Amino acid sequence: MADTETRPKTADGPAAPPAAAAEPATGRREQDGGPGGDLAGLEAGLDALDTRTTSRTPLPVLLRRKALPPLVAVVLVLGLWQTAFALELKPDYQLPGPLMVWDALAEEWYKGTILSIVWQSVSRGALGFAVALLAGTPLGLLVARVRPVRAAIGPILSGLQSLPSVAWVPAAIIWFGLTDATIYAVVLLGAVPSIANGLVAGVDRIDPLHLRAGTVLGATGLSGVRHVLLPAALPGYISGLKQGWAFSWRSLMAAELIATSPELGVGLGRLLETGRAYQDMPLVLGAILLILLVGIGIELLVFAPLERRVLRHRGLLR
Repeated sequence: MADTETRPKTADGPAAPPAAAAEPATGRREQDGGPGGDLAGLEAGLDALDTRTTSRTPLPVLLRRKALPPLVAVVLVLGLWQTAFALELKPDYQLPGPLMVWDALAEEWYKGTILSIVWQSVSRGALGFAVALLAGTPLGLLVARVRPVRAAIGPILSGLQSLPSVAWVPAAIIWFGLTDATIYAVVLLGAVPSIANGLVAGVDRIDPLHLRAGTVLGATGLSGVRHVLLPAALPGYISGLKQGWAFSWRSLMAAELIATSPELGVGLGRLLETGRAYQDMPLVLGAILLILLVGIGIELLVFAPLERRVLRHRGLLR
């Protein structure tokens, strides 16, 4: 019978098996997706997850995302305002148009007083907020970490935070007279509770394991506060700072609006009161716009970048 074997024969006997058949079994398992191949694929997948692609957003795209929506909102508000003025929903001495308000602010600019007025209020607000920060931070830490202090002072801080700042102005005038101390007292009473409560909220959200780990590593006392407690409570603390600035700015405007004296100078609140006294509605609306712009500017230039940096550092924002 004819030999049907297709493999070539050697002189000594049958041909050797193919080279692939002689490969180790472990090699075949790795190629076929065995344990070795699974581990390599898993490591590659984890590396891909950990790798962040940082690509810089083009300037036109960034402007379209960040600047276009606020500009559209401003244009829409101005359009509605001008429409209401054109329809004469109110007399022009009660509802002036945008151009009339612009002319009132331009007149103050030509007088050379607008920058000094804005700086008077901004400097007072910054100084009052800085003092409130120095007072509210240790107070918040004390309330957050000492239970008897929280039980005694915690409800009082919440009540002070809900109390309108303008309510402190008459009392401060009686205590300190028509001086700068009156204005700063109102600012402090408005900002300190918000800063302290924000820090308390941030400390309450800290994972207890982080505090235990810090204690094991030797971070106790002031070192633990600096290296563990404050960094872990930073998101809530920044929210408290933002709210504290808002309260200090509103408190300052209330104090400048009511406590008027030549010795106190002219701030935005005083400018607002001057417009009211002379029934100058364009000046009143112009002062309101300046107060609003300062508040928005501080938020965009100081607190928003700080908050984004903290959130991005913690992986909560890309």
